[in-house]
Amino acid sequence: MGSDMRRTLSFSVDSAICAATLDVAAGSHGLLIISGGNEIRCGAHRGMARLAARVAEAGHPVLRFDRRGVGDSEGENLGFEHSAEDIAAAIELFRRECPQLTHITAFGNCDAATALILHHHKGKPDALLLANPWTIDMAVEASESDAPALPSAEAIRARYAKKLRDPREWLRLMRGGVDLGKLWRGVRAASASRTPSPLAERVRQAIDRIDAPVTILIAERDATAMAFMTHWTTTIDTDRYNFRLLSIDSTSHSFADGEARAWLEARALEALSTSPQNGVSKL
Repeated sequence: MGSDMRRTLSFSVDSAICAATLDVAAGSHGLLIISGGNEIRCGAHRGMARLAARVAEAGHPVLRFDRRGVGDSEGENLGFEHSAEDIAAAIELFRRECPQLTHITAFGNCDAATALILHHHKGKPDALLLANPWTIDMAVEASESDAPALPSAEAIRARYAKKLRDPREWLRLMRGGVDLGKLWRGVRAASASRTPSPLAERVRQAIDRIDAPVTILIAERDATAMAFMTHWTTTIDTDRYNFRLLSIDSTSHSFADGEARAWLEARALEALSTSPQNGVSKL
């Protein structure tokens, strides 16, 4: 990509200067990319930079940024739950730098997806594209055991349910190919309380308030995605919302392998080709 198509920008949030990158294109429907975790705006293995380039080549401008305290941005990193002002300021910058924009779709993976759910009311993007939303309350998970917090009980239950439907797993068990100690530990973890975590409940309540089209992207064998799906299928009435749920059979949380990366790019371009005013089909 030529330097004339990718520009480095900055904007302020509560006196902190935040860094952003704009992939320039003439289209009126732009993509705002929110980085997950503490990743910088280029993403894991430069995945978000590649996605931005691909989307811009298709004619849609793309803005990425580092929230406060991450990457090239100043300030204190307070985590995704405190990123509402960062997202709102980035959307304001995007509209200012690309005055032709009529619609903005915001994309986030993992806790960036959760941030968009929790903070949609601030910047009010026109549509949301959410991948593997994070619903695991780390404090709750850690307090229940001295073991590592991940995977959650929800993810383990989903994983075992899938295995029990696979004849190959039964064959492995009969041939002695399964670690019975690990199996027992997994069963114990899976039997943990099914009560949604406080974060999962907050996500559910925030989803109730979203009035924009939402597309959920799921890597089916990713632990974070499986935990989200437990709450999705048991607590969220999809008939009430303008949602789509799309999935790929992948373990890649960040859509890093070739097939998953191509699938993510296709879903992003598909979302950008749809006017949020028309919405997306309900499940």
